[in-house]
Amino acid sequence: MLFLDYIPELNPLELAIYQYIRDNLSKVCFMRIRDLANETHTSTTTILRFCRKFECEGYSEFRIKLNLYKDQQKQSSISLIDETALINFLTRATESGLTEKINKAVTILKDKELILFLGVGSSNIIAEYGSLYFSSIFRMALRIEDPTNYPINFMSQELAKRTCIVVLSVSGETKEIIDYLTHINMCDSMIISITNSSNSTIAKLSHVNIAYYINQESSHGADITSQLPALYILERIAKEMKVT
Repeated sequence: MLFLDYIPELNPLELAIYQYIRDNLSKVCFMRIRDLANETHTSTTTILRFCRKFECEGYSEFRIKLNLYKDQQKQSSISLIDETALINFLTRATESGLTEKINKAVTILKDKELILFLGVGSSNIIAEYGSLYFSSIFRMALRIEDPTNYPINFMSQELAKRTCIVVLSVSGETKEIIDYLTHINMCDSMIISITNSSNSTIAKLSHVNIAYYINQESSHGADITSQLPALYILERIAKEMKVT
């Protein structure tokens, strides 16, 4: 198992540091501890505590292991499915943090009459699956096919209050979705987002964000990050709502 492929138990702040390092691996390998603390809006003490959770005596040892990890990644062939990351996600799936966010989403959704699913690219496929899965069980659910249009503005205020938008985005920085959410931000609809990081723009525009934190993968410029965590979260929300 490679160095960063095993994630010890991390608090939300440490998970944010981990995600930043994964997303900026080459850059972090040359960073001083003070630089990393500034980039992650933390302290050097927090960074040192984070390093120790990866069995490193200090930041220097962590950076050495990080460089070795980067070299190992180059030598490894790209895997279409990062099984280690998925197993790690499923291990974390029953932890209180994720369960609490799912319960908050259920609380919002159970009083709504309309659920609108929104995604772009591969997340658009998951949005379509979500609309079919939810509507087949108990709810009227639709997929927003073109986020450059803003149909919610044509709704009455009363209907907007009974509507929830469920957003799916791996990066949490999809421009079309950010524009959409910014455009409707003044309406009364609730927003639930499922992203790979809680520090993304889309997460911050949401009333509830559920982040799953797995390694992002790309091939020839295309994002091939697994969508299985998003599917798991959608199905778990639906089944929790069915029970309640």
